Amino acid sequence: MVKIKSVEYFRVKPRWLFVKITDEEGQFGWGEGTLEANADSDIEHIWQLIWRLGFYRGGPVFMSAMSGIDIALWDLKGRRLGVPVYQLLGGKVRNKAQVYAWIGGDRPCDVETAA
Repeated sequence: MVKIKSVEYFRVKPRWLFVKITDEEGQFGWGEGTLEANADSDIEHIWQLIWRLGFYRGGPVFMSAMSGIDIALWDLKGRRLGVPVYQLLGGKVRNKAQVYAWIGGDRPCDVETAA
């Protein structure tokens, strides 16, 4: 079984937090654990272990951190298997999705600067 070598976090201005998990073979996975309004990794076991070891369970801070770790482990597993994460989670659900994106600014030049 491949073991986790490191868990790193990266703060990205203005408000994002990303998690990078690297295994002992150098493979890695990324997750996002922002709090706001390995192929052999036993992801569910790791999730349950972290959840059950805590004295205080749940809450927005804890669950945001768990989300980043969870997605990073799925990403790592997908990379090791050479498949997209959506295939590991049951397959594609739709061909397109509407998204909302906002990067800030009240004037076009502010948006350009923020981008």
